[in-house]
Amino acid sequence: MKIKAVGAYSAKQPLEPMDITRREPGPNDVKIEIAYCGVCHSDLHQVRSEWAGTVYPCVPGHEIVGRVVAVGDQVEKYAPGDLVGVGCIVDSCKHCEECEDGLENYCDHMTGTYNSPTPDEPGHTLGGYSQQIVVHERYVLRIRHPQEQLAAVAPLLCAGITTYSPLRHWQAGPGKKVGVVGIGGLGHMGIKLAHAMGAHVVAFTTLLKRDGTMTLVGAPATPHKSPEVFNLIMKRRAIAGSMIGGIPETQEMLDFCAEHGIVADIEMIRADQINEAYERMLRGDVKYRFVIDNRTLTD
Repeated sequence: MKIKAVGAYSAKQPLEPMDITRREPGPNDVKIEIAYCGVCHSDLHQVRSEWAGTVYPCVPGHEIVGRVVAVGDQVEKYAPGDLVGVGCIVDSCKHCEECEDGLENYCDHMTGTYNSPTPDEPGHTLGGYSQQIVVHERYVLRIRHPQEQLAAVAPLLCAGITTYSPLRHWQAGPGKKVGVVGIGGLGHMGIKLAHAMGAHVVAFTTLLKRDGTMTLVGAPATPHKSPEVFNLIMKRRAIAGSMIGGIPETQEMLDFCAEHGIVADIEMIRADQINEAYERMLRGDVKYRFVIDNRTLTD
């Protein structure tokens, strides 16, 4: 099945319209007509080969929302017409300890929504800057926000879960203080989520109080500078990392956001504005997340 998409043929070329192929739904697959796709800095890193291992053509996009248009005959959770989302994961081994614990994001064989090996043409996954996507039902998320908020829900599939997961893991809530470094696509979601959890949210200034933990969720193009070790040992401070979240936690995050009326602050763009959006994103000229209106892929 041929559909329209936007992607790049090399790291040195701008993104441009292209036709790509999607598989027909198998027994456990869900076909989704993509309404909106958020633009993540990870997309830029990958498409420009700032992260190693990019394969081309590269179609980024892992903040996907839309409606189910077809399902395989063994799909039980979804039906045509359902509002759904797809985040950073479209497959995993399904049987390792991480998968059994609902932590597919830490599976050694996790398949990313783009740039991961797949039997599908062209041999690697192609993401959400496209009209449709076909995904195993296990990796599809239900969206309970109202239809009119759908575009602003899209960034929750990466920016939302990336901040929600460490807040939950380190038990943010009443009586806890949460400091957020950098108020951008992820940071503004961290503020909204921590506040809704009942934590006291502050702008981050210096390192941490005794027993404080700094959680790194950004993935820079160059190695992160390590802090002075004595700053850690003198106050039993900790540095930790966190990577998105598993499918159950991502669904929990979406439900939490729907219950508390949380969405991202977005600026909608047409598909043909993506290269300009990348340059503006590099300048920090967006508050706080670009979202592509995927209907413009047909224009």
